[in-house]
Amino acid sequence: MKVAIYCRVSTEEQDADKQELICVEDCKRKGFEIYKVYKDVISGTTSSRPNFNKLLEDMRTRKFDTLMVTKLDRVGRSLKHLLSLFDEFQSKGIDFIAVTQNIDTSTASGKLQFQILGAFAEFERNMISERTKEGLKKKRDGKRGKDKKPRKRRGVLKSPKNYYGK
Repeated sequence: MKVAIYCRVSTEEQDADKQELICVEDCKRKGFEIYKVYKDVISGTTSSRPNFNKLLEDMRTRKFDTLMVTKLDRVGRSLKHLLSLFDEFQSKGIDFIAVTQNIDTSTASGKLQFQILGAFAEFERNMISERTKEGLKKKRDGKRGKDKKPRKRRGVLKSPKNYYGK
């Protein structure tokens, strides 16, 4: 079985080599042949990922039988995106394996897990986005921390009442 491995990290500070190592070791254990390793350093929400696009081109010409990743969220931006990819994989006869989540779409239980984890991955991404937007709004409002007290402005003198502790 020929396997394509896809690794993605969001920033240059992160390292995709660990993802690659996990997948390569799994391929060795299962006796799979590695066709190619594709790596992107780009946010998962970005619609165009150069090496992922190349992977899709190779998949459409059946250069490999299985796509392997460490986790489901390395591939899809949303549940809708994951499901459309899954439909295309299925129509081309491509199996999907997420190593650390024990998902293997060549089985019925693997297909179910794929859909459930995809929903949770999208939920998690939306929660992170909401928290980030909330944090940015608080920063704009000049509030911080648990007490939500306004920040003190630099260069502004304290009132004499507060300065002398009265």
